[in-house]
Amino acid sequence: MNGPSLPVPRLKVPHMIAAELRRLTSTRLSTLALLALVIVPILYGGLYLWANQDPYAKLSDIPVALVVEDTGVPAEGDTAARNIGDEVATELLKRGDFDWHRVSDQAAQRGLEDNRYDFAIILPADFSAALTSVSGDDPRQAEIVLETYDANSYLASTIGSQAVERIRSTVAQEVGQEAASTLLDSISTIRGKIVEAGEGAAELAAGTVELADGTVRLVEGAASAVTGAAELESGSATLADGAARVAGGNAEVAAAADRVAGVVNQLTADLPAARAAITADLLALGLDPPTIDAVLTRLDAVGAGIRAGDQRVQEVVGQIDELASGSREVADGAVTLRDGLATLQSGLGTLSDGAGTLRDGAASLSSGSATLRDALQSGAAEIPDSSADLRQSQARTIADPIKLETDGVAQAANYGAGLAPFFGALAGWIGIYALFLIVKPISRRAVAALHSPVRITLAGWLTPGMFGLIQMSLLFLVLLFALDFPMVYPLGTLGIMMLASLTYTAIILALNVWWGEVGQFLGLVLMVLQLVTAGGTFPWQTLPGPLAVLHNLLPMSYVVDGMRQFMYGGDLSRTITDATVLLCWLVAGFLFTAIAVTRKTRYRTLGDLEPSILA
Repeated sequence: MNGPSLPVPRLKVPHMIAAELRRLTSTRLSTLALLALVIVPILYGGLYLWANQDPYAKLSDIPVALVVEDTGVPAEGDTAARNIGDEVATELLKRGDFDWHRVSDQAAQRGLEDNRYDFAIILPADFSAALTSVSGDDPRQAEIVLETYDANSYLASTIGSQAVERIRSTVAQEVGQEAASTLLDSISTIRGKIVEAGEGAAELAAGTVELADGTVRLVEGAASAVTGAAELESGSATLADGAARVAGGNAEVAAAADRVAGVVNQLTADLPAARAAITADLLALGLDPPTIDAVLTRLDAVGAGIRAGDQRVQEVVGQIDELASGSREVADGAVTLRDGLATLQSGLGTLSDGAGTLRDGAASLSSGSATLRDALQSGAAEIPDSSADLRQSQARTIADPIKLETDGVAQAANYGAGLAPFFGALAGWIGIYALFLIVKPISRRAVAALHSPVRITLAGWLTPGMFGLIQMSLLFLVLLFALDFPMVYPLGTLGIMMLASLTYTAIILALNVWWGEVGQFLGLVLMVLQLVTAGGTFPWQTLPGPLAVLHNLLPMSYVVDGMRQFMYGGDLSRTITDATVLLCWLVAGFLFTAIAVTRKTRYRTLGDLEPSILA
């Protein structure tokens, strides 16, 4: 049953706020509880961001096992022995990116299991051999083995993957630079050889021009030689005929001379017998010896003349025989000369034809050698003439052709500053949610004393809202001074944080007024939804479809975006949209609460007039 209608004092909103504050601070314990809840955002957001302020600056404290099993490559020719695994290990230990521990494979395994190492990197036995295999006939990729133990830390495994990628990139760059340097040196050597070949081709081209000119003269001379050989061959035929006739005549003369010589020789041989016969005849005639000697003396003189004539005849016959023999040889030689000149004429014809072919070939050779000269000179010009320093610079560029230039138009100072908008927005919700554990959404006395649902709602909203502003102000001071996060627009950052707190207050107030403890639970559910949809860590575009829709609807997404724009110096026009969306949520929450209050103000009892501190 409802009580009788009683006159109700008209209290103002500030009075109701003061009454709620007196209730919250009525005892020491309640005051401590209120203070504890006020600093909840600092405890949550401040401590978390402090712990993760700049974890990448602490990577050198992460213990990592480094196992080098590389056996290296032996010396070969002019190449010295080398162990790239040792070189990489030395460089890693010197850089100190992590807390490196060079150990054996067994020690690394035990260290992973004992949580002494977060991950292990192993350079296998063929590390150097694989890296240098590019110059052989069996090129292959080198391996870097990453061993992780997620039971210790999953993120450590992720960091290990990044570390291996950096090692791979560094080693690949170094090896690529060496390979490129070798290639460029080889190209420079090739260029020198091409230049030399071009110079030789130029000399060859000049020589082939002279050869072509010579072959033209050779063709002309061969043609003249063919004509002369034809004339000579005709004369040699006439000569052969005449020589044959001369040889025939000489043979006849020689035969006659031989007959004469034979007669004279026989006459000479018969002289002794004729002298003896004459002597015998003279003796038979009775001539005395002196007379016979006188006769024989005259006869001996004739015989001497005959013998002298015989000797001369024999000499002449010998000369005639030699002349006959020589004229025969001349005749035979003339025939041979005729045949040889005929062969010469034929050969000169072939020579003339060959000289023509040679002339054409020499012309082609001259043209080809000129083309070769031009091609070699052009090819040499296409290959840049570089110095050793330039080739080293080119090799470095080839090995690492892309330089990452980060242009931070709007950039967070470090990892913690990058998370600050998300955890600041989330801490604001947690702070307001915690306050409603002790703050009454709407007191019964306010419902009875304030006739306007709007003023009742305003009183219920302002009390936790003021504490929310204190929470955000304290958290802002922690971010700005304690954690030293740079802010391009600090007042804008504080403003969006305060607006967020007031918006959260309106939303959670509405949930509590409408559904009480169930509404408080719904506030927790709504916080969880915004935790995963606000896009505070990964880009919101990676969210599943339904969650991406919630990202564009729920208020915390716009708090995160607004803080980012103000802290990092982003697009301030976006903050207008962010603030507008938050104001829409604030007004919607306020109106939703006012509707619930309207329903509650229809009926009032004497109990509604009890002071809030006792209600």
